[in-house]
Amino acid sequence: MSTPIDFNDRMLSLGLARVAEQAAIASADWIGRGDEKAADQAAVNAMREQLNKLDIKGVVVIGEGERDEAPMLYIGEEVGNGNGPGVDIALDPLEGTTLTAKDMPNALTVIAMGPRGSMLHAPDVYMDKLAVGPGYPEGVVTLDMSPAERVAALAAAKGCLPSDITVCILERPRHEEMIVEVRATGASIRLITDGDVAGVMHCAEPHLTGIDMYMGSGGAPEGVLAAAALKCMGGQIYGRLLFRNDDERGRAAKAGITNLDKVYTRDEMVTADVIFAATGVTGGTLLPGIKREVGWITTETLLMRSKTGSVRRMNYRNPFNPQG
Repeated sequence: MSTPIDFNDRMLSLGLARVAEQAAIASADWIGRGDEKAADQAAVNAMREQLNKLDIKGVVVIGEGERDEAPMLYIGEEVGNGNGPGVDIALDPLEGTTLTAKDMPNALTVIAMGPRGSMLHAPDVYMDKLAVGPGYPEGVVTLDMSPAERVAALAAAKGCLPSDITVCILERPRHEEMIVEVRATGASIRLITDGDVAGVMHCAEPHLTGIDMYMGSGGAPEGVLAAAALKCMGGQIYGRLLFRNDDERGRAAKAGITNLDKVYTRDEMVTADVIFAATGVTGGTLLPGIKREVGWITTETLLMRSKTGSVRRMNYRNPFNPQG
């Protein structure tokens, strides 16, 4: 699927960076203060306000939840000033609300934008995910492999021992067997408590993060956001939706998904060129956190375009004015 001419990703990219940046700045007051909801709401409000200043006819396809569950930035909400191209928007105004509330590493504000109809409308269910970074043959690892087989296959492709592989996994009771199996291969595991978009992104820069592979189940909307990031950074991600009951299967039907067992590739979750922006809230491996000093606030934003493969890191030091 080609990118429509009217989607000028170069012109829109700096505006998108500002959206992520302002959401991060808004959440700064809540870092380490134990209130997840307040931190998230501050980021949501700021992100929505900034999106509505952009020259786009945007629709939120990955958002805070269904309309009746989220007062702002819900799935299907229209954003932008209506004067530009039709675009799909996937966002997480604060990926890692718990991380922010506890001042733990790797909280980010995350947003991606692509032409209208380019992103999978993933329902709010779990997704089984598997991701590796760039430079490997397509399908070097698959969801049909066992965790041990994935480690062995990646080690063979990398030309190293399984003990040289590091896997990122979300620390949850549902992953206990997977963790035991991966460790039995000799591979090491970096456990994360939250934030699996950042977890997947770690695979794309193993020289910085030390992470070779991500595996495990997490939110399906975050899977689409992670796919957007890897479309810009390089790498592979595979996702299969997981359903626990009829209500969740109904959500898939509402989103237009009929094949409930389908394994989605990166380019099936995000079918056209996208732009992606993430701003660090709390310090982490990918991005430093917000720094505050008297009269000043400093953020760093990762801005990427899949069309050119460009990765830009933007340092923003600004006199601190709560009114922005």
